[in-house]
Amino acid sequence: MTTQKIRNIALIAHVDHGKTTLVDSLLKQSGVFHEKEQVKERVMDSNDQERERGITILSKNTAIKYNDTKINIVDTPGHADFGGEVERIINMVEGGLLLVDAVEGPMPQTKFVLEKALSMGLVPIVVINKIDRPQARPQEVADEILDLFFDLEANEDQLEFPILYTDALKGIASHQLEDFQSDNQSIENGSLKPLFDTILEVIPSPKVDPNAPFQMLVSSTDYDSYLGKYAVGKIMQGTISKHDQVLILEKQETEDQEPKKDKQTAGQIFTYQNLEKIEVPKAEAGDIAAISGLNDINIGATITDPNYPEPLPSPTIEAPTISMTFSINNSPFAGQEGKYLTSRKLKERLFTEQESNISLKVEETDNPELFQVSGRGELHLSTVIEKLRREGYEFQVSKPQVIYKEIDGKKCEPIEEVVVTLPDEYSGTVIEEINQRKGELLEYKNLSSGNTRLKFKVPSRGLIGFRSEFLTLTRGTGLFYHNFLNYEPYKGDFSTRVNGALVAHQAGEATFYSIQAMEDRGEFFISPGVKVYEGMIVGQRNREGDLDINVCKQKQLTNVRAAGSDNTEKIAPPKLLSLEEALEFINQDELVEITPNNIRLRKKTLKKQFRK
Repeated sequence: MTTQKIRNIALIAHVDHGKTTLVDSLLKQSGVFHEKEQVKERVMDSNDQERERGITILSKNTAIKYNDTKINIVDTPGHADFGGEVERIINMVEGGLLLVDAVEGPMPQTKFVLEKALSMGLVPIVVINKIDRPQARPQEVADEILDLFFDLEANEDQLEFPILYTDALKGIASHQLEDFQSDNQSIENGSLKPLFDTILEVIPSPKVDPNAPFQMLVSSTDYDSYLGKYAVGKIMQGTISKHDQVLILEKQETEDQEPKKDKQTAGQIFTYQNLEKIEVPKAEAGDIAAISGLNDINIGATITDPNYPEPLPSPTIEAPTISMTFSINNSPFAGQEGKYLTSRKLKERLFTEQESNISLKVEETDNPELFQVSGRGELHLSTVIEKLRREGYEFQVSKPQVIYKEIDGKKCEPIEEVVVTLPDEYSGTVIEEINQRKGELLEYKNLSSGNTRLKFKVPSRGLIGFRSEFLTLTRGTGLFYHNFLNYEPYKGDFSTRVNGALVAHQAGEATFYSIQAMEDRGEFFISPGVKVYEGMIVGQRNREGDLDINVCKQKQLTNVRAAGSDNTEKIAPPKLLSLEEALEFINQDELVEITPNNIRLRKKTLKKQFRK
């Protein structure tokens, strides 16, 4: 296959603008699935968390054959927390498909990924999707996209981008907006052919030399239990065959360090076809390949011909902004549910995760049972916690902390750009709440349909715990996005949780009688029948300061009771916290206990007398 017959493109979009749905339609129309075949929606979102949350966390590769040309498509995440995925994927492609919602227009996330893509010289194609939505405003959105390209200082060639209008769900694309605005029969029977043709015309084939010595940068790794670890990346030059001798040059911490060299033999060679890896006798320059059989290979390493030990430049990954400590579970309920309970197992798993999750940083501490884990945001760290929980690990985590830096002798903290879209009546409350978190309003824009868009600059620590607060303030109707902006001088102290906690002061089983008697003290996180231990947080107090309570007290039985009187009494249902809400709720002296079946909140010091 010559490189003229290859196109490599990345799908770039804000979360929920329809990237993965578009890939589904492209796959269907390229003949990957038979017409009658039942296909799971969002085929590219393969991991359980991605399907449940409806977001893309890991970048995926697929390849489509169209008119004898192989189109390698990489689906990138839309959340800033998974920006590390985006940064390394852009290295593998020549073009970007920028997908924008016809109602929402370009969002902060779009800007973040597009800036990376344009700075690396990718050729853009703009796709305005969800054109069928009642509030669609495609013409305005096209103007906003052009403004965004100007803001990001795109070069003249990049500003000449083609625009296509699509309904990804129906699998229809057109260059002409008018086609969707009339009862055009050709659109009703249309397809994504205009998009396929534009990709072939506009996106350049890889500029590579198939005859030069072999060279490939490892952009991601894959794993299966049969062949072990795969190194995945775009072949920059040369070809590779099964059992070829290769030299691995590991990426070093600093540029002046000599790369570590390791001579190995390549195992099987795979390229992507549709949704699968297909074994091939050899892979050529320009294609995206997966190589098995290489031990201890990490993202950022260069695989080369042993006679040509030249490393390729690695993508620069932005540093983490938030950290938390992971430790073994030492609560009274430890070891009741999990398979992996020791610090050795937790350490092994965290360091394994760091190899493939390149925005994650794991460090050992003075305490062998405690590990410092840093990431790009709360969502990034919570997906790691959830992954370990589902694999059977038991552990505890502390409250997320921002990572401060000293710049020009001043203490500086990470600042985020926050964009919220919400009904007009809630804008005052949200502005007031963000002001209390040292936020600064940058933009106030009235949208049609009675909504307002607000843009803020907020310290990252002010956003810990804000997502659930925001949903409460807007009665679940607001949309909230944030993106790392820069480091700025420390903005001063503020408190985000005013209310204290309700803490169980003895072990046992929570009773209906006790919870009902304490209902006026606050909101409970547990229901009757739940086992508790001393020092476990069972609810939120309705005023400042913690309160130790006995939730296991039984009703004293007497013989003066009316039949059935207990059956008419009711209590409010408990507030069951999600993992993110639990991380947001805890204070510095508290922990979240994570087990395969439960998420519990507890005090670091369980005994009341020692806490005092």
